[in-house]
This record gives sequence, structure tokens and C-alpha cells, in this order.
Amino acid sequence: MAALDGVAFDEILEMVEVPTDHRMGDYAFPCFKLAKAMRKAPPAIAQEICEKIRDNEMFAKVENVNAYVNLFMAREPFVQNIVGEVISQGDSFGRSSDGNGKKVIVEYSSPNIAKPFHIGHIRSTVIGNSIYKLYDFLGYDTVRINHLGDYGTQFGKMICAYRRWGNEADVVNEPIKTLLGYYVKFHEEAEKDPSLEDEARTIFTKLERGEPDEVMLWQWFRDESLKEFGRVYTMLGIDFDSYAGESFFSDKMAKILDTMEESGLLQESQGARIVDLSEHDMPVALITKQDGSTLYITRDIAAAVYRKEHYDFYKNLYIVASQQNLHFQQWIKIIELMGYDWAKDCVHIPFGLVSLEDGTMSTRHGRVVFLEDVLTKAVEKTKEIIIEKGVNTDNIDETANQVGIGAVVFQELSSSRIKDYVFSWDKVLNFEGETGPYVQYTHARIASVIRNAGAAAFEKALDINQAGIQYIAGDSAYELAKLIYQFPTIIVDAAEKYEPSILTRHIVDVAQAFNRFYHDEHILVENEEEKAAKLALAYAAKTVLKNGLGLLGMAAPEKM
Repeated sequence: MAALDGVAFDEILEMVEVPTDHRMGDYAFPCFKLAKAMRKAPPAIAQEICEKIRDNEMFAKVENVNAYVNLFMAREPFVQNIVGEVISQGDSFGRSSDGNGKKVIVEYSSPNIAKPFHIGHIRSTVIGNSIYKLYDFLGYDTVRINHLGDYGTQFGKMICAYRRWGNEADVVNEPIKTLLGYYVKFHEEAEKDPSLEDEARTIFTKLERGEPDEVMLWQWFRDESLKEFGRVYTMLGIDFDSYAGESFFSDKMAKILDTMEESGLLQESQGARIVDLSEHDMPVALITKQDGSTLYITRDIAAAVYRKEHYDFYKNLYIVASQQNLHFQQWIKIIELMGYDWAKDCVHIPFGLVSLEDGTMSTRHGRVVFLEDVLTKAVEKTKEIIIEKGVNTDNIDETANQVGIGAVVFQELSSSRIKDYVFSWDKVLNFEGETGPYVQYTHARIASVIRNAGAAAFEKALDINQAGIQYIAGDSAYELAKLIYQFPTIIVDAAEKYEPSILTRHIVDVAQAFNRFYHDEHILVENEEEKAAKLALAYAAKTVLKNGLGLLGMAAPEKM
């Protein structure tokens, strides 16, 4: 690379492009950015690079077109190298140690206790889980935090409602739906009798002070809620390292308020305490109410300080809906103004909202779709399809769970996270097209081909040097190999952009490319070298699909 002296290798890699027209090469290298460093016109640089690397055995052809160097890879060594790499690394293909054990906090899901775990929560839950898995795969020391909404005025309302209209047996029998009913009734009654709002605020103030009766009811609501949430997390295969919610920080806020006072940030305003952020083009942030009670923002500041002290994080990621953008901008700015230089390491990762076909969801009015119901219905529908089509599987229930829940997860991760969308049962339960079941089916199809080949043939395929690489140098095989090669880079890109849909799109492309290869080429042929080569490529595709699905939080069935 002597022709590129003065330009960092990482910069060179970032400049490489993949042409949309294959006739322009497998890769293209534009030379515009090199003009200043090399003090030459871009077309002259392109010609010089072309002459220097033209004879490299990596390339079948190198040509310069104006300011571009067009690179046509030598197919056989390229395919042999990438398939060999996948075979040697297996389930670790795409994994790296780039994170070097640096601590990354991922906060996601975070439902409110005593309220439904509804379809609106699925976005934070599955996007966060995938981001956690991506960072873990890249060698970071990841901590999964479920910052439960288990504090605030709504618990004053819930306790008030329970004391007026509730009974213990109903709560024990159906905790969330019963508590939701109380919550809805409270708001209906409060419209007629506004004094209920004052009563609820008084109850929450007692809860903050640690009054035994209020704490006992609150703890009961929390315990019952976690039992119900746990069922959904089990269905999704999701775990957490910490369930430290807002209440965990109730005894840590006095210190935070003192620090803010010492920093000269707090101001009195009609009995409340605020931080004026007008200099930073943001509205005033309310820190404590007139009665001294705290708010979300106070607790988030306390949580961030605690996490830095406790975990000394490299990054502190929050997967929270875009409607909270201002909230995060405010408290992260306050952290910065308090003198904490790590404020820049707190990152809000927003996502679009979910609405129902007949309007927005409202817990207050009882208009929600329970997430558990969505997952259960998806599994039931999948089981019906499996039975109807006579799908080959050793365990119908297990496969129905893997595919049904996978379909829901994949749909959530298939589009850019920032897009709003309307929840539709028909869309969730449609398994046609570029869906999770399509990718899972492709993985199972490859597993079937490998089983049908027999152990001896597959064993031979795993020694890539013994395979006839010339048999997997055709167009469909080569396009598949290129997508397999890109997989590690895709993982890094998805992690850096906090965007699982980059990975989702890629494994759909891999599945489609394999199916084209499967259609174009007969894999289980008589020629042993040809069969070994094609099986090796199929196994490489299977590995990418399995690893990719795993990073999305999905299973990869062997039979389907």
C-alpha cells in the first residue's frame, strides 16, 4: 500500500464501497479524499493505485475508471478463505474482543409495576436485548438493567384506589389486570371528585417517607407484578442482571440534591426546586415538587451517578421511546453542569412509538394490548400452521414457541428503530415474505441438507482444503460468500449505530442468497469434491444465520 502513504489503514477501509452495479466490480475505491494528502488529481491517484495492485493474486481484475479503482476479486481464493474462516470459528464467527472488557450498561424494558406489560413495551425490550447481545459479542462487559417504574405519584393513586374499591383475593388471582382496573377507576372517579388527586399525592408522600402501611402495599404490588413480568421474559428468553428500579434510588437523592445545590444549579420557584436550562435552549427542569417529592428526572440523575460510582461504565445506554427525548437531554445536561465529564457517555437510544389501529394506547383508559397475549397468540397460530402443513419437527410445541415468538421479535427489529408503527394482529401473524420464520426456515433447510448428506460427507466438507473450491465460484455461490464475509462488519455497524435492523436486513439477504444458490445448484451431487465444497458453503451460511438470529434474541430451529 505504498501508494497510500500518509493515509491511515482504517480510513482506507472506510472509503471502500460496494457498487450497486456488479459490472463495476465487487468493490470500488474512490480517490477523491486522497487528493489533498497525496497532492495529486483523483484520476491520477486511481491510475497509480491500479498499476501497483493489478498483479496481486487477490484480484481477478483491477481497473481504474476516472477517480475510482474498481476491484474484481479472484473468486476461488476469496471463497476458500471466508468459508475456511467460518468453519474454523463456528459459533464464534463474527465475535471479537474489540470491547476489551470495557463496561457497557444497557437499560431496557423497564415497565411500570402494577400496570400492564403491553405491546408498547416490546420495542424497548427486544431492541435493548439485541443491543446488549451485540455488545457482549464484541467483547464488552455488559450489564443488563431493568430500571423498573416502581415509584412515583401513580403508586399513591394505586394505593388510594385499592383501599377504596379493591380486595386482596382479586389482586392475588389476576394482579395486573385487577390493578389496571383500579387505576382506570381512579381516573374515572377523579374526574368527578378532584380531591382524589390530593389524596393520592398525600399517600405517595407517606410512601416516600417510608410509612409502613404504604410500603407494605407498594411491596406487594411490586412482587405480584414481577411474577407476571417474569412469564413474559421467560417466553422471550430474556434475563437481567439488575432489577434496581426507581425506588432503589429513593435514599440516594438527598445527596444528589445537595450536590446540585453546591453547584449553584438549584433555584426556588413557587415552593418547588428547578434548574433553569434556558441558556441551553431547553425549558426549566422541575427537580422537586412543592411538597418536596421527587420526579423521574431526579431519580434518573441519582441512578446515573450511582452507576458511574458502582460500575465505572464506558457507556451507559438507555433504550427509551423518542417521546422522552427532552427528558434525557435535560438530565444529561444537568449531569454535565454538575461537573461530571462522563455525561457524554450516557446515551439515549430512542425508538418510535407503537399505536393501535384505532388510535394510541392509554393505560389510564384501559386501552392496551397485553404483550403476553400477543406472544401466546403468535405461538398458537404457528402451531396451527405446523400441524396443517405437516412440518417435520421433533417437538411441535418447542418449534411453535421458537417460530411464533421469533416472528414477533423479528418484526420489531426489521425496521429502523426510530420509525413509528401501528400494531396489527394480521401483520404480526403473517409469516410470508421477509420475516423471522423465513430466515428460521432457511436455517432449518440447510440443517436438513447437511443431515441428508450424511456424517462422512459433512466431515469431509469441514476440511476446506480437500473441497473443490472451483465448484462454488459461480455467481450465486459467490454472492452468498460475499454476504457471509460481510457479517462481522455488519455486527460492528449495528452495534455502533445501536440499530439491530442492520443485522436483521443482512440475515434476510443471506437467507435469500442461500435460497438462490440452493435453487441454482444441486448440492448433494455424486462428485465428492463438489459435494464437499457446496456443503462447506451451506454450513457457512447456516452459521451466519444461527449467529445472526441469536444476536436478535431468536432461536435457530434445526427442523421446521
